[in-house]
Order: sequence, then C-alpha cells, then structure tokens
Amino acid sequence: MGNAISLPKKLEHLVDPLHMSNGLTSVFIEVLAISGSILAETNREKELIIWLSQRDQAIVGIGTVGFDIDEMPWTVGCFEREKDFILRTITSAMDGLGWERLSYEPRKEWLIKCLEKFQLMICTFDKENVNSNCYLEWSENEEDDDCPTIPIGYPRCEKHDIYLCCHGCILCNNGS
Repeated sequence: MGNAISLPKKLEHLVDPLHMSNGLTSVFIEVLAISGSILAETNREKELIIWLSQRDQAIVGIGTVGFDIDEMPWTVGCFEREKDFILRTITSAMDGLGWERLSYEPRKEWLIKCLEKFQLMICTFDKENVNSNCYLEWSENEEDDDCPTIPIGYPRCEKHDIYLCCHGCILCNNGS
C-alpha cells in the first residue's frame, strides 16, 4: 500500500509525488522528527516537527500518513522562515543528524533519495499556495480532547530527546 507525499494539485506537474513503502515512510518521518527536534528553536518550528511526528503509522495506521505539502501547518506571515527551517531539517537529516538515536541502521541510499525529492517539493512550494486553514484546524483543540494536538510546553521524550506529539514519542512507539 504505502504512502505518498505530493504537491498541491495545481503544482503537481512540477514534481511527481513521492511514493514510499510503509517501512520507508516510518524511517523518513523519524529522521525528520529527530533532525527537526535538534534544530527547532521557535514555537513554530517545534509545531512543524510535532505535525510531522503525528504521521506515526504505529498509532494512526499503516498506509494512512501521506499528505500534500499544503496540508502542513504553514503560516503566511512566517512562511519563508518556516520553509527555511524545513529545508535545514531535511538537509540535516540527509547528513545523518541524530541517526544514532534510532535502534536500527536505515537504508541510507533509499532514504536520501526520498529526502532529496521532499526537499525539491518544499523548494517548489511557495507562499501563494499556503492554506492557512490547515494550521488553524490542526492547532485547535476540541473541548473534549484529553490530549492537545500541540502538547503544552513542547515536552520532549526523556529517552530520545525529541518533541512529543499527541501520540507520544514516535521513536518509542516504533520500538527504538
């Protein structure tokens, strides 16, 4: 089954969707969560990593975590900084930043190829295609939510030192 990450429909002709197996998707999200957790300084940067970490197949289901780039919680006012942060996160993940936190050795050549394509998608995506409603809908907490979408105070996993999402630690959930 697998997962796909795509540009919005009107930009899809510029870069083909990124298709990954379920296992590769998990590794892809995990290395981005690690790299981003190391690099994040602002609340917005932390929120972008938390959003990515919520694509945890161990919790939400195999083959269900694909997304379009415009579904990410971008904001128009901070878009260029957010885009720069995601690009730095991708580059650092390609360089192996924090990979020692994984309990396995990723297939580097496959992972790098996917990260490069994701990087190309992020470079292609522009402010005009930001859907501000995605951030607003994602960040809103329902009154009956036991666990907020964005954990209060941006806590980190004690074992892996990465940002926790509403599902906990993506690395702990996947057995690292």
